[in-house]
Amino acid sequence: MWTLLLAGSLNASWTVAEQTEDAVEFPTTMAWSAYNLGTTGYNQAVAIGKVLKDHYNTNLRVLPGKNDVSRLLPLQRGRVQFSANGVATYFAQEGVFQFAEKQWGPMPLRIVMASNGESNQALGVAADLGIKSYADLRGKRVPYVRGAPALNVTTQAYLACGGLTWDDVKRVDFPGYSAMWTGVVNDQVDAAYATTVSGPTRKLEASPRGIFWPPAPHDDPECWARMKKIVPFFKPHVATRGAGISVTNPHEGATYPYPILITLADRDADLVHDLAKVIHIHYDEYKDADPGGIGWAMDRQVFRWVVPFHEGSVRYFKSIGVWDDATQAHNDRLIHRQDVLAQAWQVHKTRYQGKEGFADAWLEARIMALDANGFDPIWR
Repeated sequence: MWTLLLAGSLNASWTVAEQTEDAVEFPTTMAWSAYNLGTTGYNQAVAIGKVLKDHYNTNLRVLPGKNDVSRLLPLQRGRVQFSANGVATYFAQEGVFQFAEKQWGPMPLRIVMASNGESNQALGVAADLGIKSYADLRGKRVPYVRGAPALNVTTQAYLACGGLTWDDVKRVDFPGYSAMWTGVVNDQVDAAYATTVSGPTRKLEASPRGIFWPPAPHDDPECWARMKKIVPFFKPHVATRGAGISVTNPHEGATYPYPILITLADRDADLVHDLAKVIHIHYDEYKDADPGGIGWAMDRQVFRWVVPFHEGSVRYFKSIGVWDDATQAHNDRLIHRQDVLAQAWQVHKTRYQGKEGFADAWLEARIMALDANGFDPIWR
């Protein structure tokens, strides 16, 4: 289920020149949620928004959200049509962490497209500490962002690479992503998690503290076994872009798609089809607006990940020959997993009327439902 497949491996043949703007229609205003101002996710959303304005007279409003909940709540409540989100997409699909609460539950999310660039997602540290490995973070100050399981769980995974847990470091709570990185610059904490091309990482790089990204060595099976138990969506990757990172000074670590442009399963298929098409055919116009922009190229799409693609996107991918039967079977399996979770959630809400202990009881019901249908619950 966790196999990653790049579109380029399908030996597809298509040319952007063959794609046209004909029959593409958008509302005059579109709204997305994204990470904070200055982050790579926000910057890429704005760059695609310029394409929408220049070619389709559509104004894109990008709502910055400081944590996972504040990015997904507008999508859940219909205030935005799409979200340029992170791996919290997977947590929301699964109904775990904050999304196990009664007001949430597993969300029927779908991917439109995603960016798979030359960066990593990693735990950066202040260079003035002289840290060389994640094991060196023992006793150091490590941030925990309230309402952001994607940041906290991936931080936990890198600590595990170094043989550490939250008990081995000094946890410092922050209200949001940007506040956390400002905390590193201001010497309130010693490390923070980010995409290596994220804007706030540049501020640390330029500060007196400097930045260093400890490696998650690909030839260290124990490090990776510990990480995979916590974040099964990571894959090994060597980054050549980021703060303090280059082709001559690469970072050996891990990655997953980011940002991931998502929507709800019931979003109009024609709208999603046209948005996927526009992101594809106008790639050259926005790819250099942010260091992570190159990740939207069609031959960088990861079609077999852990969250399904929307039927509108799938229709477009089929039309240009980059979607095969095996990928369709994988996508159908992921949708079936969501259906199992949705049914289990409805049964749980009916049987469990109280709020006290609701989330814990749901997590047990979730495991039972997934096990019964041949799916790995991952988080037990």
